[in-house]
Amino acid sequence: MSRKSEGAARRGLGRALAALLLLGSVGAAAPAQAAPENPLRHIVPAPVEVTPRPGAAFTLGADTRIHTQPGSADARRVGEFLAGVLRPSTGYRLPVVPGASTRGIALLLTGAPREVGDEGYQLDVTRAGVVVRARTAAGLFAGVQTFRQLLPAKVEAKTRQQGPFTAPGGRVLDHPRYAHRGAMLDVARHFFSPDEVKRYIDQIALYKVNRLHLHLTDDQGWRLEIKSWPRLATHGGSTEVGGGPGGYYTQEQYRDLVAYAAARHITVIPEIDMPGHTNAALASYPELNCDGVAPPLYTGIDVGFSSLCITKDITYKFVDDVLREVAALTPGRYIHIGGDEAHATTDPDFDLFIDKVVPLVAKHGKVASGWHEFVKAGPPAEAVAQFWGTRTTAPDVVAAAARGNGIVLSPASKAYLDMKYDANTPLGLSWAGYTDVEDAYDWNPGAYVEGLPGSAVRGVEAPLWSETLTDSAGVEFMAFPRLPAIAELGWSPWSTHDWASFKVRLAAQAERWRVMGVNFYASPQVPWNG
Repeated sequence: MSRKSEGAARRGLGRALAALLLLGSVGAAAPAQAAPENPLRHIVPAPVEVTPRPGAAFTLGADTRIHTQPGSADARRVGEFLAGVLRPSTGYRLPVVPGASTRGIALLLTGAPREVGDEGYQLDVTRAGVVVRARTAAGLFAGVQTFRQLLPAKVEAKTRQQGPFTAPGGRVLDHPRYAHRGAMLDVARHFFSPDEVKRYIDQIALYKVNRLHLHLTDDQGWRLEIKSWPRLATHGGSTEVGGGPGGYYTQEQYRDLVAYAAARHITVIPEIDMPGHTNAALASYPELNCDGVAPPLYTGIDVGFSSLCITKDITYKFVDDVLREVAALTPGRYIHIGGDEAHATTDPDFDLFIDKVVPLVAKHGKVASGWHEFVKAGPPAEAVAQFWGTRTTAPDVVAAAARGNGIVLSPASKAYLDMKYDANTPLGLSWAGYTDVEDAYDWNPGAYVEGLPGSAVRGVEAPLWSETLTDSAGVEFMAFPRLPAIAELGWSPWSTHDWASFKVRLAAQAERWRVMGVNFYASPQVPWNG
């Protein structure tokens, strides 16, 4: 995931400048096109099967109730989530009650076709009501996200709106292509507050993303409190790119983020990048350096110059302590250990380091994942590699898959949301080229890397690096509209893949984003409405 330096001009891009550059981007002039007549036809990600029922629309009313599977606390939580979305805009009470009634809105864990699996659903809209059937609460939650898109965009408003609030009649049968549908947020180059991270969680949840990979540590900042090594956060987290104030999450704040994501059926994958990308740690504790001298804190954007001291016992004491605390805070199965761009570490030392660290991850009950460079050290078959290359050839990755390692695809020239859209994009970098929406959409994860069998692909992930991003407005400008493109690659069957259809469905999302206050880039490739 190379973030090659693009010169000092990129360093320290201020919040005021970023905001100025972004003004006017939301809803910028673009070719106008009438909105699709039936919202069933503009769902993103594209469902497996859609069957309209003309004349069978359902309208929310002041007496509408949300019925949830009796005896299921998880189903009730999904119902409360839906009510929380709809109450501010409709002004309706929308009580959430246990029951199997199919009138009003029903979220049921019975009667779903077997084919929906663990995360799919069947959604039926009739005049009498809306029924979502799934085999798990995750499936119900996915169905709720689709239902939101069937309602007018004004339901996303935080203030009361004028009705009606009507969804078209029909049936949606849906289930995901891949189990891993991820978004990565780099909070190390620039720090994002808990509220900013939660805002992004809400946005990605709408498009059925189910993994949030948090890049918590790098040369420019350490963003998670580690009680056994407190200076990591207090000193290592005290700055960011450009020399800003930085920041870090207390363990309580991190737990809250994990719980917030989990309530939206998103699993947090924390990344502690090592042995490179470690200057913030090296600056915090001199003993982690081979010469015992702490370097100064770093606020630039160069990569590949730092390394933990591979031959010191204290290094592995440090890693063990960090992994122990991170594992205790993280209920998800994986901890990401980075492993990329370790240019200051020799290959033998790199192999030694990975050989020692992967068992430490397992010691604390987790499975290691890492950027694809770490496969050269031969991690065990359960480890997962994240491919970020710019080419479609990756012999090491293919060999790792043959040994049993699962692969998550994040090709930088397709999936990196921090790449500029074009030469005039005010934010982002361009070392992997320019990536407009069609570039992000037009590739097949199941057949992208030459020689990599589709069965080895666990899914896709859209990383968003923050060298030039300082706030939510910048994050949204780079993520939207490309994040939904990657989300569709992760969720929808390849048979539905069609750029001509997608760009029209994507255009229909714009009104919803405007209501939600999402600062999206109005790409000229998309026929935006209005």
